[in-house]
Amino acid sequence: MTLPTLQPIARYPIPEPRYPTLLWTFPPNASILRLPMSEQIPSKPHRGGFRHFFFRGLAIVLPTALTIWLLVVAYQFVAETIATPINAGIRWVVLRSSPWPIASNEDFDTIFEQLPATQKEQWATQSEYLVGTPSERLERRRLWMQQEPPLVEAARRVAIERWWDGVTVGTWRILDLIGLMVAIVLIYFVGVLLTSYVGRRLYARGEEMVNRIPLLRRVYPSIKQVTDFFFPGEDKALQFSRVVAVEYPRKGLWSVGLVTGTTMRRIEDRAGVSCLTVFVPSSPTPFTGYVITVPKADTIDLPITIEDAMKFAISGGVVVPLNQRIAGDPADLPRPRTQTDACTNA
Repeated sequence: MTLPTLQPIARYPIPEPRYPTLLWTFPPNASILRLPMSEQIPSKPHRGGFRHFFFRGLAIVLPTALTIWLLVVAYQFVAETIATPINAGIRWVVLRSSPWPIASNEDFDTIFEQLPATQKEQWATQSEYLVGTPSERLERRRLWMQQEPPLVEAARRVAIERWWDGVTVGTWRILDLIGLMVAIVLIYFVGVLLTSYVGRRLYARGEEMVNRIPLLRRVYPSIKQVTDFFFPGEDKALQFSRVVAVEYPRKGLWSVGLVTGTTMRRIEDRAGVSCLTVFVPSSPTPFTGYVITVPKADTIDLPITIEDAMKFAISGGVVVPLNQRIAGDPADLPRPRTQTDACTNA
């Protein structure tokens, strides 16, 4: 069998084959399949390649970077506002309940530099201070400080803080996690206590006392409503976990909102129907938005979670829950054909 010979096309030159004995060739009069002009995909200019790949890489890296940043900020907030006071209390208990740690001479020297000028003058006016060499005067000063209980306690505090900060992994102080762990355990036990009958009674009595304080009674109820919305209890889980669609800000425009509860009695009596209070989050900051009251019949229950609704708002409607995607959604459409695909199919 004689193999046909391949004639190169002037417009699409074919490079020299690496294995010429394994290639099929075609005669000069062979017909070549070409795509119609309407299906030919123009090549993108090379100058836009950097911008395309840069924004594509940014879209991949930015969510991870922002997540790490938020975790770091949250950890720093908890460490400074909750864990730091707890760690200070733990060190205070250790100093009060045990003779450890014993302050060293360096700790007493550090305390002496922090003393007020009056106490330094009290030591300087003693006759023993002017006798002997500088090292002997230093030893006498340390002995004098060891006989003063307030100075001994201050030096021990410096010693335990130095030991506390010395247990590190790189620049991270490991012992600071003790306060964080203690806070988590305390919050857990508070939750367990409040689920009991006695705990609920004590909590109700404490709320009554807070509501009697002139300033706190104006701030506490608002803050409690916000925390109850984001951390609902078992009795409010269904009430605060509904996602609905409402026609807002006018008929024909639908918005995704979160049901926060029923409305005020005066509004419902005037409307004559059962109404709901709906929080419509704004985009891309869903923690701000609008609170509206709509008839219950004018809402559409959406089978999605609050997290899905928040993602929908933050992304500007780009991130649609999987169970709510419509056939033909841009995310489900096949990608556009490229020159590589056209040549491969040919």
